[in-house]
Amino acid sequence: MAARRRPSRPSRFTPDFDPDLGDRALTDARHDIVIGRWQGVRDLLRATGDDWVRRTHRLRLLAHAAAGSSTAEAWRAAEPDNPDSAVLMAATEVVRVFDTAIAAGRGAQMDRARLDSIVDACLGAAEAAPADPMPWVALLSVARLYEGGVRRRELRGWFDELRRRDPYSTEGHAQVLRYWSARWHGTHGSMYDFARDAAGVAPPGSPLPVLVQLARVEEYRYIADGALGRGPVRGFDQHWKHELAVTELRRTYQRWIGGRETGRPVLPSEVTDLNYLAHAACYAGQTDVARDVLGMLGARASWVPWVYTGDPAEQFVRFHEGLGVV
Repeated sequence: MAARRRPSRPSRFTPDFDPDLGDRALTDARHDIVIGRWQGVRDLLRATGDDWVRRTHRLRLLAHAAAGSSTAEAWRAAEPDNPDSAVLMAATEVVRVFDTAIAAGRGAQMDRARLDSIVDACLGAAEAAPADPMPWVALLSVARLYEGGVRRRELRGWFDELRRRDPYSTEGHAQVLRYWSARWHGTHGSMYDFARDAAGVAPPGSPLPVLVQLARVEEYRYIADGALGRGPVRGFDQHWKHELAVTELRRTYQRWIGGRETGRPVLPSEVTDLNYLAHAACYAGQTDVARDVLGMLGARASWVPWVYTGDPAEQFVRFHEGLGVV
């Protein structure tokens, strides 16, 4: 008599922390960078055209890949008149100087001459590619590294240039939000004011309102870092779920997800922002929002913001399974 088979256990849900967030063409181009081949990067950016959201997303990740190699320099030398090579080169230099700042440790002063040269490279890239918002995103990013920041007028000018090209750039707005955070050159209040103002003018279906949830994560990081080794912070357990946090979470969900075209696939450029929204909903106990957003994401997870509140995979699986997300 044949032995009875045991019923197989259902396989456990496994999140996918794809660094390219599902953008296969980007994955291929990043692999080219690793082997020192720049032609695939050139072809990818040419094919991306003036889809600014996708282009900014791709350039940001390409710059991170290029920072540890000489591929961007090789392309720039081979095609000095190609505006895309100028933009990638400037973005790569920004990543490199941030890597230097991280290695130096919190509070270390950066070489001002190096920062100035990167600003010049970004301005040169903006001149080479006048319609492209990415050089202005790069400028808004590197501004944080100046001791004491940059002049308000200068920051405002760079931000205005960005908005002329891509008025609802989530990445560009996120850079300004971080600039005005308490971690850098502002306060929690100035950061939230900026996030709420930007969210208030965003059109329905824009992810820009998620800046408020990004600000809440930035505040959490700042307070958690300050409390390290000194015990809990009073009221910290309510950080995600007090009345204003919940109200703003639901407002973001209504304006962004409620305004999206029904059934439209999630784009790679949306994955990290959706993870911010899912994270906020999970920790606020807003199960209906959390279930919907996690359902939109499926297995597509990003390390940020989950890494700031524990093990990213453990949290993503726990909430996904605990809410019965299909």
